[in-house]
Amino acid sequence: MSYFPEQDSIYRRCGDNIEGALTAVAERYIGSAPKHPPVYRVFCENGFKRGGDTRYEFDLAAKCGHARDLQFVFVWGKLWSDQEADGNFSVSCFGPLHIFVNGEPAFRSNIQHESFPDRKYGVGVKLRQGWNHFVLRFMKTAAGFGGRFGSGSAKRPVHFLAPSPEREGQEGWIFSEPTDAGTIDVWPAEGVAEPATDVRWGPSPDWNETELRSGQLARMFGTVPGRFAYGRAKLRVTSARSRTITLRGEAAGSIAIYVNGDRVYSRKAIAGGDAAAGGDGPTAVPFDCPVTLSYGDHELIVESECPPAGGWGFCLVAETGEEGDGSTGGGIRIIPAQLVEGADRDDPWMYAGPFGGFDAERLQQLRSMHAPFAGADGEIYWRVDRPGCQIRAYLENPLYGHWNYPLGVTLYGLLQTGLELGRDDYVDYTADHIRLATSNDRYALWDRERYGAAGINPLLSAIDSLDDCGSFGATTLAAMKVRELEGARAAVDRIALYIRFEQDRQPDGALYREHGSVEFMKDTMWCDNLYMSTPFMIRYYELTGDTAYLDDAASQFLLYRKYLFMEGTKVMSHVYDFKYDHPNGVPWGRGNGWVLFSLAELLTVIPERHAKQPELLSFFRELCEGYLRLQGVNGLWHQVLNIPESYEESSCTSMFVYAFAMGVRCGWLSEPEPYIAAVGKGWEGLTRISIDKQGNVFGVCRGSGYSFSPLYYKDELSWNLNDTHGIGIVLLAGVETLRMRRHLAAMQRQETAAG
Repeated sequence: MSYFPEQDSIYRRCGDNIEGALTAVAERYIGSAPKHPPVYRVFCENGFKRGGDTRYEFDLAAKCGHARDLQFVFVWGKLWSDQEADGNFSVSCFGPLHIFVNGEPAFRSNIQHESFPDRKYGVGVKLRQGWNHFVLRFMKTAAGFGGRFGSGSAKRPVHFLAPSPEREGQEGWIFSEPTDAGTIDVWPAEGVAEPATDVRWGPSPDWNETELRSGQLARMFGTVPGRFAYGRAKLRVTSARSRTITLRGEAAGSIAIYVNGDRVYSRKAIAGGDAAAGGDGPTAVPFDCPVTLSYGDHELIVESECPPAGGWGFCLVAETGEEGDGSTGGGIRIIPAQLVEGADRDDPWMYAGPFGGFDAERLQQLRSMHAPFAGADGEIYWRVDRPGCQIRAYLENPLYGHWNYPLGVTLYGLLQTGLELGRDDYVDYTADHIRLATSNDRYALWDRERYGAAGINPLLSAIDSLDDCGSFGATTLAAMKVRELEGARAAVDRIALYIRFEQDRQPDGALYREHGSVEFMKDTMWCDNLYMSTPFMIRYYELTGDTAYLDDAASQFLLYRKYLFMEGTKVMSHVYDFKYDHPNGVPWGRGNGWVLFSLAELLTVIPERHAKQPELLSFFRELCEGYLRLQGVNGLWHQVLNIPESYEESSCTSMFVYAFAMGVRCGWLSEPEPYIAAVGKGWEGLTRISIDKQGNVFGVCRGSGYSFSPLYYKDELSWNLNDTHGIGIVLLAGVETLRMRRHLAAMQRQETAAG
């Protein structure tokens, strides 16, 4: 089998130069996953939130309770796709539901769907490149009204955007008023404005006239005297020289202005008279504040205390006295402190409040987007001046900044490659990716609590399996040794508690899946889970010195051996299914790779005096013996280890190469010569067959389900190009091969010097 012409292989460019191959793979990956930050979007909490399974909850009985029986409500949203793709979605029906995608019918409920409203039903959709408009038509009946809709997998959540030009950039769906008509005159599509449909859509985007007169802080935060609120923006100076500008405005309520953290103006509320901001009470008093600023952007924060009565708000402009101030052509402008999709383009301010009183440390907290704030009535975050419109963070990158288990091993490979090759840029990239996740961890937990599913870090914020936490958590612990990572310690502490006290276990303590994210996972044990748990436990033991984690990791290997080890061939079954009380008997390549890889990680840490160390070392040798016999003629191992007709699989090959090389270097193998040869043959096979000259990695099995039939693994479980299950482990195989070679060369030099 050949994934590409051998002339295009990295071997033809680098030959035996491992460093060159590692550099090509690492830089191709980094180039494909640029370091884009989160996207901040407006979300109207008067719309629909998501549930714990990340699907949207269309609670129309509550939202449109005034609808009559047999009336319809349309719900409209749009989803972007970078390319034509098969979209997998899931629906639950409280009553009759039709789904249309890009104007075409995609799903129609029947009595089966409507009789079991808690069941999930799959909906396959052909997505076109660009925007895809989804319209859900619900009918109210005595049985129910509404439903749930979203991603077919809670592990791969999607968020929809408001579809109309009027709400461009906002997250969420809009919904029609109840109607007797089962169709819409102008069907919703890209560029169609809400009025053009002849349907009134909610939630309402506008304040009423009374609210508009009350001042923006009053309409957003109420009018409890003594409470504080803040507005945040930036001053952009486009002049090449420093200049004095004037901040001019008026405020109802006490006000203080901070530029770059320094207070430049303050004034207490003035009681009496009619408030210019609306209503009776404190006067909206005008003010001028001169400040000298140089070229560039300057942080601007306005602090205001609610007065005893009347309106509460402020307005502010910046002037130099030159023509064009405040516009794109002037020397000074007030611009948003953070780009927020869906915000009013004419309003640069975002707001936080209400707070119970003054706090001297709050100003520093407000300069960050990473965490919620302790407000007067609980934790709060930024919002905009529209009804119910909050600001939320969403991670919309395909790879960078995400937290999932394949990326855990990808980043571990990048980290070790950077350390081995002295490439600080690789180490920094890895740390920056992890830091994006960990620094937003507290925010993501709050976001999930408030809105049902987090827009960033959805797996870490809603840990319900080892997959969600162990792999990436282990890499986080490794990165913490070489870089400061904001929020990382709190995240790994939470993961440790989950694995030790919450993850499902058999009575003997073996980790398994009592439920699983899909039904067929119920009551199963997967050999993959040794990787999802034990490397984390090992590194957490190193961090804390808590031997309970080391002991647990050691025990897991011996327990999994009891359930999954195939004595005759000395390899592992992929899955043990407790529903049938039997292993599936299929030696899937990558599952076996995870076992040996993770056991090698444990043996590097566990002391020789540990009671289980001899048995673990013996198990390692047994597995190595079994895998050695199954290496293919080209140096690679196969997708199903004992079926040579199955494709040559790169991720399991890399893990066997990694563990063999480490076994040689660490002296765990009593007869190392066959394994030295296997490492050389395996790495050369990878560079000839699986890695091309651009650093693309071929032949990595996609994410798996499981079966009792080996034909599922052989024929249905296909490979992907540049799959993150394999990139990092290919890098690790090269790193460990390089270390083994250096170790053997050093030993030979010592022998030569001694002899």
